[in-house]
Amino acid sequence: MFDPKVNKYPYPLYTDQHYITVKKNNGLVFDKNYPYIDKSKKFLRKQKGIRFLLHLIVFPVTRIKLGLKIKNKKIIKENKELLSKGAISVSNHVHFYDYLALNLAIKPFKPYVLSWARNVTGESSKLVRLVGGIPIPENDFSATVAYLSQVENHLKNGGWLQIYSEGSMWEYYAPIRPFKKGAAHLACCLNKPILPIGYSYRKANWIRRKIFHQPACFTLTIGEPLFPNMELAKEEREIDLTKRSHEAVCLLSGIDPKENKYPPIFDKSKRVDYYTNQYGKK
Repeated sequence: MFDPKVNKYPYPLYTDQHYITVKKNNGLVFDKNYPYIDKSKKFLRKQKGIRFLLHLIVFPVTRIKLGLKIKNKKIIKENKELLSKGAISVSNHVHFYDYLALNLAIKPFKPYVLSWARNVTGESSKLVRLVGGIPIPENDFSATVAYLSQVENHLKNGGWLQIYSEGSMWEYYAPIRPFKKGAAHLACCLNKPILPIGYSYRKANWIRRKIFHQPACFTLTIGEPLFPNMELAKEEREIDLTKRSHEAVCLLSGIDPKENKYPPIFDKSKRVDYYTNQYGKK
């Protein structure tokens, strides 16, 4: 697998931390009364308009911008009936536009995505919401209960939820960071499938590298749905599904799970610095 080995981004100490600076704060408060999944007619009309623009302009631009290739899209078609009853996708989080690429890959499904709260109070807050961003409340138990209730209802009613189980975006980072257990928890509680998706890199051509300063092009690969092992106890079931999801994303990203730099489950995991031009080769 090609590893762009980008050093310009200040990857944080812990693997779930963010390094992007969000300067604006619009003052939104994510409490128990906030509409985490807004079902108002006004919002849905705006969202429909944004989705039209996504298909007309944004998706083609995203494909060109990322040099995107999509593999195994047939899996979406083959499992359309299953996925239409509610599904969770998990992937590595490696570019600001990778959620748009995922939208393109899983058409005709329209996913919502769990989002860092600062993204929904920052410069792009309205756009993040309209493309499906659901802010994750922090330090408020009653807000968390309300947020989880709306997310669970969304899945029960046949909705699609994208979760970045690594916890944050690290652009062009090659190893698959440890996964948090949130996606597996929801899948196990609601008996919904997890669809693993992996982003890998291809070497960019001379024009992309030298003129547009793009370190690599992206390949998105879709995996087969994973299901909770209902024979296991609840806690073991979540751990098992988290491990299998992490392993699947490793493989889809072109990485042997045994050679990945991180364990599958997040445990205050710290960043691993490595110095190889090609993943797994010195």
